[in-house]
Amino acid sequence: MNGMLQRIWRPLGLLLAAVPLAAAAVDGGVHEYTLDNEMRLLVKPDERAPVVVTQLWFPVGSSHEPTGLTGISHVLEHMMFKGTKNRETGSFSRIISREGGRLNAFTGQDFTGYHEQLGADRLEIALELGADRLANIQFDEDEYARELEVVNEERRERVDDNPLGVARERFNAMAWNTSPYRQPIIGWQHDLDQLSLDDVKQWYEDWYGVNNAILVVAGDVDPDAVHELVKEHFGPLEPRPTPEVKEQPEIPGLGEKRASLRITNATPYLMMGYHVPSLATAEEREKSYALSLLASILDGGESARLPQRLVRDDEVASSVSAGYRGLARLDTQFSLNGRPARDGSLDELEEALRAEVKRIIEDGVDEEELERARVQARADYVYRLDSVFYQAMEIGLLETAGLGWQVMEEFQQAIEDITPEQIQEVAARYLVEDRLTVMHVLPAEDDGPGRMPMMPSPAGDAGGAPADDAGY
Repeated sequence: MNGMLQRIWRPLGLLLAAVPLAAAAVDGGVHEYTLDNEMRLLVKPDERAPVVVTQLWFPVGSSHEPTGLTGISHVLEHMMFKGTKNRETGSFSRIISREGGRLNAFTGQDFTGYHEQLGADRLEIALELGADRLANIQFDEDEYARELEVVNEERRERVDDNPLGVARERFNAMAWNTSPYRQPIIGWQHDLDQLSLDDVKQWYEDWYGVNNAILVVAGDVDPDAVHELVKEHFGPLEPRPTPEVKEQPEIPGLGEKRASLRITNATPYLMMGYHVPSLATAEEREKSYALSLLASILDGGESARLPQRLVRDDEVASSVSAGYRGLARLDTQFSLNGRPARDGSLDELEEALRAEVKRIIEDGVDEEELERARVQARADYVYRLDSVFYQAMEIGLLETAGLGWQVMEEFQQAIEDITPEQIQEVAARYLVEDRLTVMHVLPAEDDGPGRMPMMPSPAGDAGGAPADDAGY
């Protein structure tokens, strides 16, 4: 399975800033059920097209992995597409393709998910396959060796041979002191090299009990009929103990962190990140919504502050961006990234970005640009939720962040209530040096000017869903 989960959500920050029309996706309701074995089922009807999406989520990802086992959640995701006691390797893909559907999976910092998209009258096929895989998966040494090499190749392509992939990985490792978000979703190479099939089997036993599963079904379905089918196929599975998730807060910073990274074939690039709360960790959720809107004010289209001032007016940057990933179970980052103009320097670009942050802190924002950010955020959100797949994704992301799907219902009013003063307040509180990490990415000294590197996916997923800044 390949494709990166950070891609799903270029606007995961905008995802939370764009919430006002979330009601359009919530109307009609999410129907919630719990089976006797504690498996949870969430059904979102959408009758506009005769299709159905199933997503089986487990609240386990790279942030749950201990030192020495990084990457194991992603490796297990790959192994879940192998054979079962009832079906040989390759059967899942062949069956779904034969029925005109698609399937894939994704791994993030806080979750792993498996999804199918089919005609609505083929729902039971997806449920039968999902239950078989969960109950009867077979772990074979030869298949494991082949799949581990696939993972190693993914790492080479997305990280080791990608200058900005390397930089992003090192940036996260430096930015976080104690948070498990410092670990790459795909895993450190030395951990992959020592990972065994027994490790993967144990990870499956620990985390893939049916009682730890969240099944999201969206599309042209009757919720009660879905419930009956799910009981038939998943109901007989026995629950098993799930590991306790220990709190892993980030320790407070004692000053700005800085590094210069020289990488073969890189071109100059600037990364800046501030430690900020997510929607799940904010003492008041309004602070997370304000951070989302701030990211949109800075980088929400060609008329936003950063592209207007730094690219077109002052010409210190050839490209520049701001981002905030609010859907995370732990504290997250508010990021500022950019590439200097042809004749500019990283120092000049950093100074310009700092000046924009200072301007927000000292002068605030006006109601007009705040409303412009709201409008764009609404449009982005509604456009995404026009997809049945992303309706299910929204539910799964909220559930695995520990927020619950019901939070969708507060989005509209929460965003409307954010004021310019609240934007200024969160900037003054969180965009400060003690929370800041800065990295200058430069070509190796013997490189010459270097070539243009590929941009890494913001979030990485290891499967086939688009994603935000953290998934493989």
